[in-house]
Amino acid sequence: MLATSAFGMTGAGAAEPQRLAVVASFSILGDLARQIGGDRITVTDIIGPNRDAHGFEPSPADARKLAGARLVLVNGLGFDNFIDKLMKAAGNPARVVTVSSGLPLLRKAAEKPDHGHGHSHAGGKAKDDPHLWQSPANVRQMARTIAAAFSAADEAGKATYDANLAAFLARLDVLDQEFRTAIARIPEARRTFATNHDAFGYLAREYGLTIHAIQGVSPHAEASAADLARIIRQLKAAKAPAVFLENVTDSRAVARIARESGAKVGGTLYSDALSLADGPAPSYIDLMRHNMKEIAAALAP
Repeated sequence: MLATSAFGMTGAGAAEPQRLAVVASFSILGDLARQIGGDRITVTDIIGPNRDAHGFEPSPADARKLAGARLVLVNGLGFDNFIDKLMKAAGNPARVVTVSSGLPLLRKAAEKPDHGHGHSHAGGKAKDDPHLWQSPANVRQMARTIAAAFSAADEAGKATYDANLAAFLARLDVLDQEFRTAIARIPEARRTFATNHDAFGYLAREYGLTIHAIQGVSPHAEASAADLARIIRQLKAAKAPAVFLENVTDSRAVARIARESGAKVGGTLYSDALSLADGPAPSYIDLMRHNMKEIAAALAP
């Protein structure tokens, strides 16, 4: 007589086990799920690689991604509120797991209303910073939350989830040490830079960096002459040796910023989304290592 499990028949001639169906709100969270779930799960990302949450508008096709899901992983803190709407549209009673629960949060400074922004930071009021994954220490707890949710939904897979979790935590330990070693090589006076996306507060807190978020520049708008002048003034005031400006693509604008502010213009930092598989940040670990290399290169004396 063949043995059976919650995932289907096992033994000679058994059918392929049914995997735990998981939906993740965005690509970074989807990668964490894959690291923990391995072959026992299938993961569908609502916001895929190279698509961040800024300005994201869910479609009926996104609601269909929830069909059959047993678990839905969300970041919370206003980052992926669109999931509530999609869940109602899909009529799916899947369990929603908020991975930010219980983590020590940072408060983001008050911002001006931005009706094209996807994080619900509008209103000029301070809000909890949702970009928790920029700290490997936070990701350790997020991974534990995911593993516990998988084990509760699939008790037969607990040993697998626990083993995958332990392996992933070990990789995070290595990543953390790499970051600390890289930062230690940078003179303290140069451990500062500026970005046009206020997404790296947890990274700064974790590794003793000072990061200046340039206000008033939309992540998806072409910088105007006034924007460029504002950027230059802020960089001079902050005395930041480097700046990462994802939305400034005109080489003449980049040259002006570098010339007039004295700051080195660094490469792209990945904040809210992974790259495609052939890019520099196809996984969370790769994303963090890429950012670390870009930061270290830009801040080097």
